[in-house]
Amino acid sequence: MPEMGWMILRVLVGVGGLLIVLGTLISAVKTFVLPRGVNVWLTRSIFHGVGIFFRLRAKKATSYAARDRVMALFAPLTLVLMPAVMLTLVLVGYMGLFWAVDMAPVTAVFKLSGSSLLTLGYESGGTILHKILEFSEAMIGLILVALLIAYLPTIYSAFSRRETAVALLEAYAGTPPSAQEMILRVSRIGELAHLRDVWTLWQVWFAEIEESHTSLAPLSFFRSPQPDRSWITACGVVLDTAALALSTLDLPYDPHAAICIRNGYIALRRIADFFGIAYNPKPAATDFISISRVEYEALFDLLAANGIPLKADREQAWQDFAGWRVNYDTVLLQLAGLTMAPYAMWVSDRSPLPHTM
Repeated sequence: MPEMGWMILRVLVGVGGLLIVLGTLISAVKTFVLPRGVNVWLTRSIFHGVGIFFRLRAKKATSYAARDRVMALFAPLTLVLMPAVMLTLVLVGYMGLFWAVDMAPVTAVFKLSGSSLLTLGYESGGTILHKILEFSEAMIGLILVALLIAYLPTIYSAFSRRETAVALLEAYAGTPPSAQEMILRVSRIGELAHLRDVWTLWQVWFAEIEESHTSLAPLSFFRSPQPDRSWITACGVVLDTAALALSTLDLPYDPHAAICIRNGYIALRRIADFFGIAYNPKPAATDFISISRVEYEALFDLLAANGIPLKADREQAWQDFAGWRVNYDTVLLQLAGLTMAPYAMWVSDRSPLPHTM
């Protein structure tokens, strides 16, 4: 190859290596540092690639329990692989930069780049340009490791806050959780008309998951410590309970329940936006929902049989419930499917996979 051709090739390889390093650094900053829900191409690609393997294994599961055991490792393993992939890309990028300096053999630039990245120091170039590249690569490697070390406590702190509320819900809504069970239990203890504190608590919780599940996207796939619990089924149960309280129960109007629903569907929509889930942002009250009139009537009859005060006009109650549910129906079911949520009435019970524990 003519000398000019080699020069052009060195420039192209060097620029390509630099772009790989810069792209990886930008992705790392957006993933680990930026306090905003940004869908990063590298993080998305890693999760998608690992997710293909896990979903293939999960498809072979004959029950929800088996599927849960498979998917429990998905988010933690992917989180550990992320810095490994980023470090590998930095290594490859610097291989291009080192080769562009003196066109050394591939094995030589691989050893030099790896030694610099891992701060081993057993390989070193002879020029000042080599030293600059070596020191900068070592610094980038340390920064990436430090970012992961700082990222893990943050994500597990948010996970702990999320799961505290999910665990507390079990006392109200049972296992598996359901809106009808929550209403029945609250009625038994005489608190049916005093749920303001519950709605306020979940308003705050919805605001927290909107922030954490977009800025810390892997958190959406972290499964609860107990296989029959899930953050998305908790969302559905609380939202359905609030919708039933406003539409079906013969109680004084509670604006806190309405605000709770609004906080809830806004949070779910923001998370859905992050994952590219399509939905109608301005649904009509008469739009289709996944809950059939037959299912609603069965719930109405069950509540009536247990002495729950209900509104006299069933038709209007159904229309009002559907008008609330339509705001979050699509995103709720889509997120339940995306996260492979455990069985919960009116949330993940539309899944074709058996949920036998």
